[in-house]
Amino acid sequence: MMIARFLGFILLGLGAIGIFLPVWPTTVFWIGAALCFARSSPAMRDWIYGRPGFGPPIRDFIEDGTLSRKSKSGALVGMTLAGGISTAFLWGRWTWLAAALVLIACGMAYVATRPSDPPA
Repeated sequence: MMIARFLGFILLGLGAIGIFLPVWPTTVFWIGAALCFARSSPAMRDWIYGRPGFGPPIRDFIEDGTLSRKSKSGALVGMTLAGGISTAFLWGRWTWLAAALVLIACGMAYVATRPSDPPA
């Protein structure tokens, strides 16, 4: 429980960096933090769920496995940009480029297959 709480605070801090640094993700770290806090500190999990803009999508993803169409499109655009940047920086390093593009493609497939509406 203490390890989960500690890890939750680390992830919460890493996610907070993304609020001020546009290239740093916030949501993925806060999803991890909410999962860590689920049993170790429900009050902190609820605090994350209550954050305007971030909380409801995080709650929907954790509790229902759903992503809004807006979240999906943002994630897919971001991963497409990451693929382009990876290609530019890793051109000529074919093994690393292939690994990066495969991982990005797996992430895109995962996001694209998440339901947009909560189960009935």
